[in-house]
Amino acid sequence: SYNICERTPIEKTYYIAKTIMKKPPHYWNKAKKILSKRDPVLKKIIKKYNKGFLTTKNKPFFSICRTIVGQQISTKAADAIWLRFEKKCKKKVIPENVLKLSTRTLKNVGLSRQKVSYLKNIAQNFKNKTFDIKKLKKMNDEDAINYIIQLKGLGIWSAQMFLMFNLNRADMYPTSDIGLLRALSLNYKTSYPPSKKFLDKISKLHLGYRTVLTWYMWRSIDPVDVEY
Repeated sequence: SYNICERTPIEKTYYIAKTIMKKPPHYWNKAKKILSKRDPVLKKIIKKYNKGFLTTKNKPFFSICRTIVGQQISTKAADAIWLRFEKKCKKKVIPENVLKLSTRTLKNVGLSRQKVSYLKNIAQNFKNKTFDIKKLKKMNDEDAINYIIQLKGLGIWSAQMFLMFNLNRADMYPTSDIGLLRALSLNYKTSYPPSKKFLDKISKLHLGYRTVLTWYMWRSIDPVDVEY
């Protein structure tokens, strides 16, 4: 078993979705300047990876399905299952196509009964607009996380990743993410895992732009520029 929170940033980027918009979020450059003034450690990392930025995924349903498929398994296994799943969806991962597939068909691509149930439920919620992206976009971060985790199979980490990568929220701070914790420990020369006191201190220092902190922390331990 392989926890999704333990994936590297590169794996996360592919794992969550493939569709990328190639321009930074509207807050990105302003955040870099502000955080560089507040934090000398982060300033060095920003300077080193100055040209990179958080890339945006444009397919909410696709992204959530990818998240479900990849839970608790290796990247290699997730990729293989995803390719078979996509093929069964006729290369169009949309709610209507997922709902047409039988439980047996979905299990045959390598999905557990539980994941099949999650995918069907999420597809139904998207199709009948019970899960409404437009509504989600108007919510604050806390309300948005609570809204997303109502979907069976999605926890807080998955919700935070969705808000970061799909909706470009500026202030996500996924403290259950192993990559972030390792990077904080390494860059700020603190214990691993970092203490709650340290995490709170870092949180306050970067408040408003914790997504930017998180992205640069990931980048510092996995510096390859990702494009799919």
